[in-house]
Amino acid sequence: MRSVQGARVVVTGAGGGIGAALARRFAAEGAKVVVNDLDADKATAVADDIGALAVPGDASLIVEAAREALGGTVDIYCANAGLGSAGDGLAGDDVWADAWDVNVMAHVRAARALLPDWLERGSGTFVSTVSAAGLLTMIGAAPYSATKHAALAYAEWLSLTYRHRGLKVHAICPQGVRTDMLTAAGSAGELVLAPGAVEPEAVADALFTAMANDRFLVLPHPEVARYSQARAGDPDRWLAGMNRVQRAWEEGAE
Repeated sequence: MRSVQGARVVVTGAGGGIGAALARRFAAEGAKVVVNDLDADKATAVADDIGALAVPGDASLIVEAAREALGGTVDIYCANAGLGSAGDGLAGDDVWADAWDVNVMAHVRAARALLPDWLERGSGTFVSTVSAAGLLTMIGAAPYSATKHAALAYAEWLSLTYRHRGLKVHAICPQGVRTDMLTAAGSAGELVLAPGAVEPEAVADALFTAMANDRFLVLPHPEVARYSQARAGDPDRWLAGMNRVQRAWEEGAE
């Protein structure tokens, strides 16, 4: 097991859901944790509960404040904050811009701030909470699906570019997780995600297993690997199957 005892960890979007579960697990394993959330009250509540440090604010802009709170450096950064933007092919530019900023550019900005120190000392861990939508897709959510694909692509790029220089990268790609985001997904979430949904703690368990085995992809739902292989092996068959799900959703919404 890869020990995180004494590691200095930042978890964004940690006021609840997956982020809170990650923060709790790292703290329980002996890490010094910064809990970040846009909601200061939620960040403080989680931090107080686990003996961590609260650094609320925009996840894109808190690296320096978190580094200062942790005593000068960050060992593990969990880019967990995300926006579950729904929308079809007619979604407006504002919806796309918000999804792009939170789901992709927040990761880019964090890595930009972290990489110089990590590359200089030859170690660092970047954890990207993506989604199975980044490997597959999600009905009713074009901005979410596209930006999660981009988040996964960026995590892959970081890994292939810097792994020989000591950077560890892990991409968390769950399907349904029992969080507020699942509730907000409405009928599409109920149809596709809710039946196999897991608790946030299962996601934290999957991350620690992947870290122990030095594995890039973190799959709390192992079946996602099979779906991804099917998608790559026969895209037309996979798209036809997903279109059937789309039609079932549309019929159920009538």
